[in-house]
Amino acid sequence: MKSIKILLLFIMVLTFLCCEIQTEVKTLRLGHGLDVSHSVHKAMVKMGEDLLERSGGKLKLEIYPSQQLGTERECLELLQIGSLDMTKVSVGVLENFAPKIKVLGLPFLFRDRQHSFDVLDGPIGEMLLNEGEKYWLKGLGYYDAGSRSFYTMNKPIEKPDDLIGEKIRVMESATAVNMVKALGGSPTPISWGELYTSLQQGVVDGAENNPPSFYLSRHYEVCKYYSLDEHTVLPDVLLIGTYVYDKLNEQEKKWLNESVKESVKYQRILWAEAEEEALREVQKAGVQIIRPDKTIFAEKVKSIFEGYKEDKEMYSLIKQIQETN
Repeated sequence: MKSIKILLLFIMVLTFLCCEIQTEVKTLRLGHGLDVSHSVHKAMVKMGEDLLERSGGKLKLEIYPSQQLGTERECLELLQIGSLDMTKVSVGVLENFAPKIKVLGLPFLFRDRQHSFDVLDGPIGEMLLNEGEKYWLKGLGYYDAGSRSFYTMNKPIEKPDDLIGEKIRVMESATAVNMVKALGGSPTPISWGELYTSLQQGVVDGAENNPPSFYLSRHYEVCKYYSLDEHTVLPDVLLIGTYVYDKLNEQEKKWLNESVKESVKYQRILWAEAEEEALREVQKAGVQIIRPDKTIFAEKVKSIFEGYKEDKEMYSLIKQIQETN
């Protein structure tokens, strides 16, 4: 009987200790809309592995890809009410929640990819990450999403006039809508998950996105013309709800921020490889790649920049970005 009592006591103590250990583990739930083969998802998986290792098992990341938890906008709203911890959205969607960040969606704002990295990795990028905090959204970092270009079903886009009368899918972004209008097209906001069917059914004549998204979405099966005008360099933003972030202690925040930083570096390498693969594969599938004169497109959207002259704060921000070396 004595041995049985000791055994029972040992089991009780062990159970208690296990419960204590379990309560120390914090799980962050991350929902996003991309496929598991996307470089951003792969970078998130690495972030989760690094976070678990750095924290000694105290911080864990659970990832829900492919719109399992909703569209980008829905995930942002879940973050705001504390029902989801983290998400990844395009800047174009985030501008509805953090107004200043819409500056990154302006067409032909950056000279090249390196210029965009210099801005995003510097003080301007840091300031914009914090822009959504008053809306309970804290930016953690920028994933590379390359340059966005037009792809269409019925004809190639070689100059802005080719967009006249074309219904082009855009994100729920006022900046994207204004850009397509300025170029002569008819902007049509549609969620990413509904776009393939919308193209098949002729709801829209085309869309605009980066090469890996064009390829992985299989939109190339419907759209056989891809015009690399590269009108916007629009990053993806990794966010956490302030309700969650503010509850993390300083050490936990350090673990998370370090893991995010490594994840961003890793994703940029993967992205460069994915762009090359995407262009190669869509060409194999019969897509015609067009490389138009970008200066004609840039000239056509100058009016968008002039429209910000009345907003001194935004106009100053545009100038700061353009002058960043």
